[in-house]
Amino acid sequence: MSESRTVLFDGRFIRFVDEQGWEFAERKNISGIVAIVAIYDGRVLLVEQYRRPVAAYTIELPAGLAGDDPKFAGESLAESARRELEEETGYNAGRMKFLTEGPASAGMTNEVISFFLAEELEQTGDGGGDETEDITVHAIPLAEVGTFLDQSASNGKLIDPKVFTGLYFIRDLLP
Repeated sequence: MSESRTVLFDGRFIRFVDEQGWEFAERKNISGIVAIVAIYDGRVLLVEQYRRPVAAYTIELPAGLAGDDPKFAGESLAESARRELEEETGYNAGRMKFLTEGPASAGMTNEVISFFLAEELEQTGDGGGDETEDITVHAIPLAEVGTFLDQSASNGKLIDPKVFTGLYFIRDLLP
């Protein structure tokens, strides 16, 4: 079977492709995407930031791209997860445990997200992201995470579905 593939747009970070009539986006220059479930002192760490594509503030797991910066070339997904967690939340993980991976939106993009559980956490800073980000860190008691998410949604914030995936993996810790 011959594959017909046309590049519709080739930007700095994203490429849009038509492959046999199916249009989708490809991430460029990355080796993966990581999302981190982090619990410290009975609290789950979530981040809030404004996301231009949806024109809204979102509540998310700490997350980021792997392999997108040449200075981190060769970094494993677990190392990327550890770096992103510290950058966004100010917490360092002594250990990263792989949980699962799956497509972000299989009909729209080639992104595959790898989920990690951060263990042996130690606060080393304030977090907040890099110079291009403005991230608020929320440390929510496990017993109150459902209420926090409901209130955030009621206040117009969008809840990233990866949060619910992360909560699934810590469901035995939830009251």
